[in-house]
Amino acid sequence: MTSDAPASTAQPFPELGVYTLPGRVSDPRPALDDARDAEAAGLGSLWISERPDVKEAATLSGAVGAVTSRTAVAVGVTNPQTRHLMVTASYASTMAELTGGRFMLGFGRGINLRWDVWGVPHVTSAMLADTVGLLRTLWRGEPVLGHDGPAGRFDYLSLDHTVGHPVPVGLAALGPRTQELAGAHFDVVLLHSHWTDQAVADCVARVRRSAEEAGRDPGAVQVWSCLVAACDLPEEVELVHVVRRMTTYMQIPGYGELIVAANGWDPAVLDRVRAHPLLQGRIADATQFTTDELRELRALYPEEWLASSNAVGGPAHCAQRVRDQFDAGAAGVVLHASSPRELAPLLAAYAPLRPDGLAGRSPVPGVS
Repeated sequence: MTSDAPASTAQPFPELGVYTLPGRVSDPRPALDDARDAEAAGLGSLWISERPDVKEAATLSGAVGAVTSRTAVAVGVTNPQTRHLMVTASYASTMAELTGGRFMLGFGRGINLRWDVWGVPHVTSAMLADTVGLLRTLWRGEPVLGHDGPAGRFDYLSLDHTVGHPVPVGLAALGPRTQELAGAHFDVVLLHSHWTDQAVADCVARVRRSAEEAGRDPGAVQVWSCLVAACDLPEEVELVHVVRRMTTYMQIPGYGELIVAANGWDPAVLDRVRAHPLLQGRIADATQFTTDELRELRALYPEEWLASSNAVGGPAHCAQRVRDQFDAGAAGVVLHASSPRELAPLLAAYAPLRPDGLAGRSPVPGVS
């Protein structure tokens, strides 16, 4: 998807994003400070991940959109079956108009166990492809008549409004099949965190190949990596940002296996992590591990795993890790775990390393 970005959206680092409220939180209000800080730091996009607590995506995106004027608001991610299609379509059109085109809507599959206990359908590839097609129809101001497909059965849908700004649609893609789906149907592909540079390069190639096979311009699909960053931070903060987060994903059935496979890592290490006594009956993301416990968990991971899939250390090293992701083919990098203020040393060191050709680029993921 291409469009000229409004002049008011110019930011020094349009190719960089940052997550607000990373992980589990009990207070959503810091998202407003994150939004202001991200804009002041020159970051192009502020990313929102939805969780069933105090991180409801529509409320948060409206709030951060209202306190910013240049930084894009990127939902990465919500799920397609937890809201009616008309609610999702009107939510995105409202955000696009409210922000003057600074909005991207992102979807993900989520966890099937959650959908089972909630009593909602699993998210399938067919549902995702059907959903994005229907949304684009509605945003063009066209009605949906007599539709019966994977996204649902609808006799008549209409927004009664043509969205005046493009709404890029993204897909969080952990596994190869989802990456191929994203290349065929979506504008933005968001990769999972803890991806090595080689894994990023492999995913970019897969997405571009799928886009070409679907008759699309491979260069029009942006692949964004998600890089956990802990730059010049105290050990106890670094451990929370990196080790606690990594251990959370390693514990989730299916997630850990896909991360290990994408990076070509030894699955025996994953088995050792999951079997560790500290993790029996505990969920890393829901438990406040002590610093000593996190040190113990850190020792389970090969140093190469931590170094190659995160940006940890001094500003120069972390900035080079960001540049490495671009050299691997990423169109953008979402900096995860750290707040915009914590990223200040990294951004200063990254400025002279930026790839060429980014002047005038839109900060909205999926819009060039």
